[in-house]
Amino acid sequence: MKLLLLLLITFCGSTLCFSQQDFSEAEAKQIIATFFEGFHKGNTLQMSTLLTSHAMLETAFTNKEGVATITTKSASSLVTAIAKRPTDQQWEERILGYTIAIDGNLAHVWTPYEFWVNGTFSHCGANSFTIVKTNAGWKIHHIIDSRRQAGCQQE
Repeated sequence: MKLLLLLLITFCGSTLCFSQQDFSEAEAKQIIATFFEGFHKGNTLQMSTLLTSHAMLETAFTNKEGVATITTKSASSLVTAIAKRPTDQQWEERILGYTIAIDGNLAHVWTPYEFWVNGTFSHCGANSFTIVKTNAGWKIHHIIDSRRQAGCQQE
């Protein structure tokens, strides 16, 4: 009887240790949608609550000299830019679709986009978000985007 009880406790304990709360594609998409809702409204608190404390922001682009370039900043620099954005300036990032992959405590969201400033097309590209499960829930840990003006749907 003791052996049966020990096996039952071991099985239940291992099931709890290895089972993970499911994170769905819909939940990943909602995190990105909520992030951009904050972006558009200038709600930096809303944006910040979705970022890990060490989240990074990178941009891959070709500079004016034709050199492939990558810039790296903390994601908090984006939040600061939103906070300092002039009130008469409207930034709109139109997400054109979502491709989502999830594995355990890691999710990846790819979102092609168009960027508009005060209703005028500026550039296009794609965002790549890495979302991770933390003790505080699922958070964006890394964002890298591409930026270009050629080859956009607006041409």
